[in-house]
Amino acid sequence: MDTGILILRLLVGLLVAGHGVQKISSHLGGRGLEGGTEEFRADGFRGGALTALAAGGGQIGSGLLLAAGFLTPLAATGAIGVMTVALTVKWHNGLWVQNDGYEYPLVLIGTAAALAATGPGAWSLDAALGLTPYPLWWAALALVVGLGSGLLTRLVLHRSAPAAPQAAAHGGR
Repeated sequence: MDTGILILRLLVGLLVAGHGVQKISSHLGGRGLEGGTEEFRADGFRGGALTALAAGGGQIGSGLLLAAGFLTPLAATGAIGVMTVALTVKWHNGLWVQNDGYEYPLVLIGTAAALAATGPGAWSLDAALGLTPYPLWWAALALVVGLGSGLLTRLVLHRSAPAAPQAAAHGGR
């Protein structure tokens, strides 16, 4: 079982971290901070480079913590939060990834929640430092806080639909 959890942690943690690297640099196929900023603006978010840095940093940090199995409930909370924002961006496309849907963020959210529930396994920094086992309520807290923080981020940073131009609103004047 510990081998399976290690493989899952490494796969998901490094993918989440790599996604963050792409947001803020030209590594791993990223388009640099400018590209990350453009991506967020195109998705309707305000905040520019700061938003891209926060999202990229959150993904890198939570992904590396998950991969290492260190502070696993906190790592899961961060991954769930950033992937919840991604899910809200893709929601209107439906579930399936071939239609640019939210399938992939949902899988990462579910995996992070499962890792919070099972714990990081014996081959983790948490186990080496004697931090495990975590009580099961940590998994529920990670899920609730992660989902809540992602939804709050969407609410605060996402622009609403643009208002009608003044000329159109006043009969073309």
